[in-house]
Amino acid sequence: MPQSAVRLALVASRIRSDEKLLLAAAERQAVPVTVVDSRTLTCALDAGRPEWDLALNREIGYARALYAARGIEAAHGTVVNSARATELCGDKWQTSVALAEAGVATPRTVLALTPEAALDALSEVGYPAVLKPLVGSWGRLVTPVTDEATARLVLEYVSALPHPTSHIVYAQEMVDKRGRDLRVAVIGGRAVAAAHRSGPQWRTNVHLGATTRACALSPELDRLAVDAAAAVGAEIAGVDIVEDADGRPFVLEVNHGFEFTGLQESLGRTLDVAGEIVAHLTERSQAPRGLDARGAAA
Repeated sequence: MPQSAVRLALVASRIRSDEKLLLAAAERQAVPVTVVDSRTLTCALDAGRPEWDLALNREIGYARALYAARGIEAAHGTVVNSARATELCGDKWQTSVALAEAGVATPRTVLALTPEAALDALSEVGYPAVLKPLVGSWGRLVTPVTDEATARLVLEYVSALPHPTSHIVYAQEMVDKRGRDLRVAVIGGRAVAAAHRSGPQWRTNVHLGATTRACALSPELDRLAVDAAAAVGAEIAGVDIVEDADGRPFVLEVNHGFEFTGLQESLGRTLDVAGEIVAHLTERSQAPRGLDARGAAA
């Protein structure tokens, strides 16, 4: 197979199973990839364009992923996902605002600028509710509160945290998701695969022991996932959806650098997620400047 003329970069500080799948898919498609360790990446304003055509940003740390994207874009390079999409996805409140403005169904959400104000906010949301850090992944520090007494104890701890940002409270109504949620992979404006995630606890993160089972998407869920990714400008995204006891779907998060190994294992040989990503990046890098991945005006 002749080698592709497209030159890709994979920006990451750790080569996890997901990145290994991506590198293997690129090799199968004869697409050369330069692995760029984000811990050694520098971005000088006078350095000129990067030597690769497009960078896939797989840095797991939010701040470093955001500034890697900003630095590459400042050098007139192209990065997926964009700095703006990374910024929106990495901050839960900004994600919620973008989803709401696009008319995407989400659980009721409020923001309180102090732990004290959060008690009033929680009374508006109603119990049970969920407190989440503005920035974070893998379900870390996501805390359910079933009543005001529990909320007071949790917020007392929050008020003692050292960083001022930690004192800003993001609260969301708890959806009775019946022990599972849905992770949908959206690539280039298409929902390419989905899986239910079920776990031993109410948090259904694979990192916390949840299992995945591939599933088909209804037209409604397909549209919801695609609309959610579009709302934050993410070309490649893992969209987390919950359905309540009445079957109504709500988007919880849009992940800009989502982990897909669990999803891939559930899919088996029916679809190659990493291969879909590499194919999209190849098409994306060949699109005329000023156009997005679907050929629409950027």
